[in-house]
Amino acid sequence: MNRLGIDIGRVIIAGGSGPGDTSFFSGDTTAMLRTPAVPGAFAAITRLVPLFGDAWLVSKCGPRVQERSLDWLRHHRFFERTGIPAANVRFCLRRPQKAIHCAELGITHFIDDKADVIAAMTSVVPYRYLFKEWGTTEAAVLRDLQAERTAGVG
Repeated sequence: MNRLGIDIGRVIIAGGSGPGDTSFFSGDTTAMLRTPAVPGAFAAITRLVPLFGDAWLVSKCGPRVQERSLDWLRHHRFFERTGIPAANVRFCLRRPQKAIHCAELGITHFIDDKADVIAAMTSVVPYRYLFKEWGTTEAAVLRDLQAERTAGVG
């Protein structure tokens, strides 16, 4: 059974122009909740989720940003809109730890905007996508799923 894993920051929640992973969460709660989604994220994820047996969010951040991420996701009704269960969220404190979560969850396809995360998952997740934007990422996932079906794997 195929399982989808998706990073949160700069893949679902748009990032700022600063160098830090959490720069888009600076400021008060009202400002944080106004942070936009990455263009096309909700639509693409909504189309992809039904193609998988399960879908998870796996993100690296500290406790404060974990809570802010969950607040943002709930505020924007992410779980209701995409079909990913609210319980299907895992956090870690270091990027390479995402591979541990993916191994435990049986993630087969993972989307992340960091090359080091993708590299750390090479032996764990068969299909890894270095995220740039949702159009090409969704197309790549769909190509891989189709190739599996054609080969009789999926």
